[in-house]
Amino acid sequence: MVQVVICDGDRERALAVEAVLGFLEHDAVRMETSGALKEWLSQGRDPALALIAGHQDEDAWRPFLETCNHLTPDTPIFFLAEKGRPALHAADHSASCLGALELPLRHGQFQGALKQALVHNARSRERAAQVRAGVQRLVGHSKPMRRVSHMITQVAPTDANVLILGESGTGKEVVARNIHAQSDRRDKPFVPINCGAIPPDLLESELFGHEKGAFTGAFSARQGRFEMAQGGTIFLDEIGDMSLHMQVKLLRVLQERTFERVGSNKPIKADVRVLAATHRDLEARIREGLFREDLFYRLNVFPVHMPALRERPGDIPVLVDELLRRIEGEGRASVTLTPAAISALSRHDWPGNVRELANVIERLAILYPYGTVDIADLPEQFHDASMEQVIADLDMEGEALQLEGPMQPEDIRVDWDEGGIDLKDYLSSLEEGLIRQALDASEGVVAQAAKLLGLRRTTLVEKLRKYEIQRA
Repeated sequence: MVQVVICDGDRERALAVEAVLGFLEHDAVRMETSGALKEWLSQGRDPALALIAGHQDEDAWRPFLETCNHLTPDTPIFFLAEKGRPALHAADHSASCLGALELPLRHGQFQGALKQALVHNARSRERAAQVRAGVQRLVGHSKPMRRVSHMITQVAPTDANVLILGESGTGKEVVARNIHAQSDRRDKPFVPINCGAIPPDLLESELFGHEKGAFTGAFSARQGRFEMAQGGTIFLDEIGDMSLHMQVKLLRVLQERTFERVGSNKPIKADVRVLAATHRDLEARIREGLFREDLFYRLNVFPVHMPALRERPGDIPVLVDELLRRIEGEGRASVTLTPAAISALSRHDWPGNVRELANVIERLAILYPYGTVDIADLPEQFHDASMEQVIADLDMEGEALQLEGPMQPEDIRVDWDEGGIDLKDYLSSLEEGLIRQALDASEGVVAQAAKLLGLRRTTLVEKLRKYEIQRA
């Protein structure tokens, strides 16, 4: 039995839904006003699912939605709509909105929604555990990032070796930590080591430990990273920079699952999961004789490729939000970025990837604490990506607008001798073109497109319906 809250000002309709849930032996609670819902949730309630009547006008359902989002943001929500009446597009209103159900409520339909909600709740608890453990979450709704998240979900419960590939700054260690946090080894240590930052003659001791007197300066015995990670996960970052000598030793550990400390011949069992990462092209290094092919195949059981930031510009608005939340969570002054500034950031190539973006946001928070950042406030390298250029790239009736500054009425050229224009149609055409460009830039994610356009998400949704624009 699960607890379900029904949010509907229509008492008769809510009672009908409650009757169905009671027949299915679930604990149904009716809320006729957002005030009553707020008071109920404030008592520490944690329903498994919220059902909100979503076929009424916005003033009726939005207070319920905002109350849920504010007090229990992870509670899964389904909108209710009577048969034959259009339902709200759930995903356009909240990340926790999972879909819509048709009234009268049917047993099979509700059971499918409940199963979806329970999966959502399990993932929410998992994310909360990761946050408590200090694990940064993967941010992004683009297709490449959804693929990475799916691969993590698939491989995490196994003990397979994972090779994480991608440019510097893309978040390879974040992927490794998420794999560990979602694995059965989550309660055991996660031990990272940067193989490229440690001199080759010291790396063996760092990895496998040493005995007292094993070499000059070894005044006492010391555990290596493999021993520290027993039962857990070891993350070998920049594995492509490891010397051939150490590659041989690592290969033996992966094959035999044992190792010895430097200066000892006593084998130690390695109950450790191995995750590795590199920004280098290992297959090219194999051809050059710099990386062992047999080690590559041992590590490359399950490859995960992290996309460069320039390959997913639509994720930049949500990344900016996440970085600002982290700054605020540390008790530091945050900033607000205008849609034009975010659009300019979205057009940058980001050779340093997410790490570079994080540095820029932190710099802006230091320079403009509690302020609003526009294009002119961004570092010089972003000025070429101004909103004027974004508009200039729009093609209208085959001719690109060429603007040297903010658009002015005199910039629009109309042949008045030919009968003028239909102003309403002209402005509608301009608006539709801008909306389509914003959706393309955000890869179809309405929330991100709304930010680029400076609109509320619900306003943009209505405009999508008006122009019959379908998201990819």
